[in-house]
Amino acid sequence: MVETVRVNGEERTFAPGTTVSAMLAQLALEPRLLVIERNGDILHRQDWEQTTVAPGDRFEIVTVVGGG
Repeated sequence: MVETVRVNGEERTFAPGTTVSAMLAQLALEPRLLVIERNGDILHRQDWEQTTVAPGDRFEIVTVVGGG
């Protein structure tokens, strides 16, 4: 069984129990530059290791870019 979620509008599948941190690794994203919204709420960085993806979750992942 797999968990189907939406990441930035695209359907993705992950193994049951996959944490948000593991999801980011599978997507080859650099975690220190990201802001993650899960189902309309900001997901704080300290929660990424304990939060598991669930069927139907919707994630928006944004890369923070500095500038001046």
